[in-house]
Amino acid sequence: MRVSEKWLREWVNPPVATEALAEQLTMAGLEVDSLLPAAPAFDGVVIGHVLKVDSHPDADKLRLCQVDVARDEPLVIVCGASNVRADMRVPTAMIGARLPSGLKIKKTKLRGVESFGMLCSATELGLAESSEGLMALPADAPIGADVRTYLQLDDMVIDVDLTPNRGDCLGMAGIAREVGVLNRCDVTWVDIEAVSVTIEDTLPVTVQSPQDCPRYLGRVIRGVNSAASTPIWMQERLRRGGIRSLGPLVDVTNYVLLELGQPMHAFDLSQLDDGVHVRRASTGERLTLLDGKELHVDADTLLITDANKPLALAGIMGGAHSGVSDATRDLFLECAFFMPTSIAGRARRYGLQTESSYRFERGVDPEIQEPAMQRATRLLLDIVGGQAGPITEVVSAKHLPRAEPIMFRPHRLARVLGMEIPATEVEEILIRLGMQNSRTDHGEWMVRPPTFRFDVAQEVDLIEEVGRIYGYDRLPTQRPLGRLVMRPRPEGHVPISRIQQTLVERAYQEVVTYSFIDRRDQSLFYPDARGLELANPISSELAIMRAGLWPGLLRTMVHNLNRQQSRVRIFESGLKFIFQADELNQVNVISGAIVGTSLGEQWGAASRAVDFYDMKADVQALLDLTAAGDQFIFESKRHPALHPGQSACIVRNNKNLGWVGAIHPEVQHQLGINDRVLVFELELDELSCAVVPRYEALSRYPSIRRDLAIVVNEDVSARQVCDCIRAALPDLLQEVRLFDVYRGKGIDFGRKSLALGLILQESSRTLTDQEVDAAIHRIVAQLEQELGAALRD
Repeated sequence: MRVSEKWLREWVNPPVATEALAEQLTMAGLEVDSLLPAAPAFDGVVIGHVLKVDSHPDADKLRLCQVDVARDEPLVIVCGASNVRADMRVPTAMIGARLPSGLKIKKTKLRGVESFGMLCSATELGLAESSEGLMALPADAPIGADVRTYLQLDDMVIDVDLTPNRGDCLGMAGIAREVGVLNRCDVTWVDIEAVSVTIEDTLPVTVQSPQDCPRYLGRVIRGVNSAASTPIWMQERLRRGGIRSLGPLVDVTNYVLLELGQPMHAFDLSQLDDGVHVRRASTGERLTLLDGKELHVDADTLLITDANKPLALAGIMGGAHSGVSDATRDLFLECAFFMPTSIAGRARRYGLQTESSYRFERGVDPEIQEPAMQRATRLLLDIVGGQAGPITEVVSAKHLPRAEPIMFRPHRLARVLGMEIPATEVEEILIRLGMQNSRTDHGEWMVRPPTFRFDVAQEVDLIEEVGRIYGYDRLPTQRPLGRLVMRPRPEGHVPISRIQQTLVERAYQEVVTYSFIDRRDQSLFYPDARGLELANPISSELAIMRAGLWPGLLRTMVHNLNRQQSRVRIFESGLKFIFQADELNQVNVISGAIVGTSLGEQWGAASRAVDFYDMKADVQALLDLTAAGDQFIFESKRHPALHPGQSACIVRNNKNLGWVGAIHPEVQHQLGINDRVLVFELELDELSCAVVPRYEALSRYPSIRRDLAIVVNEDVSARQVCDCIRAALPDLLQEVRLFDVYRGKGIDFGRKSLALGLILQESSRTLTDQEVDAAIHRIVAQLEQELGAALRD
């Protein structure tokens, strides 16, 4: 929001300098980005009256002008502007004048004719980026007066960067209110009176979507003179507000926008057929905007239409065919309140950003429409003439925002701000902010926020308002008080920090990726998973919530491999989003991925690429943090994203807790990775549950080891063998160690030899050889019966 300081001080004039005023606004939450002069420095430029224009004797494109500058005699100035004419008043740079470009005006000779000055355009005075011809001044501009003084150019433009919740300050009235509150100054509000109705002409208005447009006002104005000129004071205020003058019919609506913060629009009445309708778009509708852009309008877009065609994108931009022009004689003036949710995002969807959409998205005052209509009507009648009809208003009271009373407790204010503020000062602040206050019997206040403050809805909002107006810099600086409490650290819980540290110790690095991914990655890694689509994604590559962390990890890995990082070991913890029976579940998991060599660059061992067992060892290290690593089982199982022969599901108590394995070759090909990639995923809830250690006395008697070599079928796993041995000898067996696997000569095809070390021990006595032999015999019989095992010869 660009604010002219001179215009602001007509509303409220606190006794502070410009810099102090900017500091006040910034400290109150209205950050001032810059303070810039309204016009660059120049001097010696006065208002000249062109008396006569003659052709140059030696140049077709030059003119000889006699210009009255209220001196002893007119000046002869050679000018090449195409719009120079007799009886024109124009900025005239005298001999010795200095322009913003640094040019110093001297007497010069152009094609043989002496020139005693220069007629200036707005661009040459630094008042416009581009201009066509000379800057024409009003016919009543005082001849010989200094242009800077006449245009009040010794002004500063305050550029205020507003947060999205402060839509009430997107007009001079809102900024003035803030300055008045900050300085405890009275604000001189614009005197807005109802315009006398001189004709009875109306246009029917139908609002078919009151939830989007709870209030719509329209007025017919006939007999306007569109050829009239916008007053120079209005043009200057628009320019300093960052808006280009486009003629009085448009300038007035833009002026009310800057003054009151209410967007308006003027339609050419002759282009409207049988009334105005406010409705949602129909499928296939098109609209050509004022900027010439043709749109295919979506069904959820709010339109202003007549009986036959769309007229405007509601709250965003008008249409080209119904806009005002030099031929316009009759107007239909629109002023409406559109719900912020109905406008938000629509302009961006169509690649637009307008002053109107910027304000409607943040919320305008739902009670300002009638005053804005009267203000715009009065300005139009004063500038372009015409006759005004009655205001047509359509309002749906139940859809208008309602400000509910808020209980405001003084003791809560003191507790949050850390100091007592006098009740009289608090009350003055709230009243100046437009709040309605009433006291309760218990000492609290019931405060009703004004309709223009959408952001004040809770007690903490009122406390914030008092704090920022009172002054954040005046609040005391106190050290926070905190109680030192020894929090429990249960032994049965493994903190996430310990899990992360374990991976770091194994040369992993933590990464953080987006929770939303590309649909193609989702189908690549989790083709059977139903994804949660985002309603308004950042981009098409980030359009769906992830069903697992592998896509983000692999994309990060590709990024690093493409930058000559051949050995990558990364992990991430976070949520994955999966549907189960139409219910979205958020599961906390930790995942990792590795590629490259098993060891970093070194000389002590031969280099080899990582394999399944490297990743399994890392996963086992995490499982061992629970002190129950032997309860987790690695079951060979297929996963769409994993290599069919190198993948396993991790199970505990018949529940799947995660996966480990090599990425499927087809997936690697799609990602452009040549080397083998291993990944894992574990649910953190299960990994965080540890077994609490229990004390058991050590046996004073020696243990006995017996080695056993058995032959089993290839499809029998070592875990099955170990489980069978433990079941056969639950009391004496202390440990089973697999120390050799053999396939080859002497072993039938489809069979393998497993060598196991069995540690036997009794807690109350020493085992005899006969007892050990009987135990081994029982184990061999159990293996033969359940697994078809045989002792190796």
